Amino acid sequence: MPELRVGDRRWSVTPGTNLLDALNDAGMSVPYSCRAGSCHACMVRCVIGEPLDAAPEALDSARRGQGWRLSCQCQVAGDLAVEVFDPLRDGLPATVVGADWLSPSVLRLRLNPERPLRYRVGQHLLLWTENGVARPYSLASVPGDDPFLEFHIDCLRSGAFADVARTLKNGDPIRLGELQGGALRYDPDWQDRPLLLLAAGTGLAPLWGVLREALRQDHQGDIRLLHLARDAQEHYLTGRLSELAARHSNLSVESIEGSGFAAVLGELRVTSRQTIALVCGSPASVEAFSKRLFITGLPRGQVLSDEFVERG
Repeated sequence: MPELRVGDRRWSVTPGTNLLDALNDAGMSVPYSCRAGSCHACMVRCVIGEPLDAAPEALDSARRGQGWRLSCQCQVAGDLAVEVFDPLRDGLPATVVGADWLSPSVLRLRLNPERPLRYRVGQHLLLWTENGVARPYSLASVPGDDPFLEFHIDCLRSGAFADVARTLKNGDPIRLGELQGGALRYDPDWQDRPLLLLAAGTGLAPLWGVLREALRQDHQGDIRLLHLARDAQEHYLTGRLSELAARHSNLSVESIEGSGFAAVLGELRVTSRQTIALVCGSPASVEAFSKRLFITGLPRGQVLSDEFVERG
């Protein structure tokens, strides 16, 4: 049977075992979220041996050349030695500079990293608590405009990260892990094209950044933003979105409650086949939005999406 090694730890695993499962079953605490190769939270570096990789295209050639692999997409085929991310050794220290509630369940977390972090709107960042719990979250802040890193944490349900997040206060330490690409972005080449931003729950976080980046770059096409939430209380950026819509004639904002989602979805249309659609939220909401856009005739290549898998 193949031998898996991490530092001084060695153990045997069944051939074909998922690498992420093998590591976590042995107590290595490798974080993950989507298990689909999108969030990149589960990256490990292979130092000896090579696993079977089902998604080699998910990482760029530079990272692959350094030995990095997405453990959720790999199977152990032979002897393998890997390094897992150590937040104390590899993480970037940061300090909480804001922790306030935007709604009954959405916590706005603002962090000040020890050194500047270069990022773009729509990217994900791995957050590590002091007790070693890690989750990837999308950035809601805009580089150059915001002097902090902002995240919107859904704390409706109990979970390892959410339970810690509820207790955070200004001055508390936290560590930052890998910054990942994310599918959502704003491209200046889209300036004259209609934008359709479809968010469910805290899927609004990265689209809030994309929207402000588009307006900062003086986007000329129409922008329509729809936010789906469980109820009226969870439309957590309504005031700020209304202010932006009042200042920008090309921006319209609509709030959708869960009970009215089916009706709104059935009436959803695109005004132009040049439309770029950005979709973010739970897998079910992303699938529903994406299917509707396909039915309306929008080419798949013009639909960019990120799914949030709730793990707490």
